Amino acid sequence: MLMPHPAVLRGLLEEYEAAAANEPADATGAPGPRTRDLAYTLCVSTGTRDVARALEAARLQLTAAATHTAKAVEAARTPMPAKAGAKAGTMTSAKAPAPMPAAAAD
Repeated sequence: MLMPHPAVLRGLLEEYEAAAANEPADATGAPGPRTRDLAYTLCVSTGTRDVARALEAARLQLTAAATHTAKAVEAARTPMPAKAGAKAGTMTSAKAPAPMPAAAAD
C-alpha cells in the first residue's frame, strides 16, 4: 500500500480536526462538506473505510515516522568504527585496482 508523506498526513489530520471542531453541521446534523471531504481523504490515505479508524491509523503512521526519523538521526550521529590498522581520525581509501595486462598482438 502506498503511504502518504508524514507532512501531508499531518496536514490532513490537522485540517480534519479543525474542520470537525469549527465547521457548522449541515441541516441534518451531519458533518459539513469540508469535514466530509477531509474524512474521505484520510480514509483513502490510510487504507481504511471509517474515519475513526483513519484517524487512528494516521496517528500511528505519524508516530512510526517520528520514531524512524529519530533512529536515523541517532545513527547518523554515531561514529563509524575505524577499520583494523587505520589510525584514529584518518580516512582510509580503497586501493586502486591493478592495471590490466596488455592484450597480446597477433
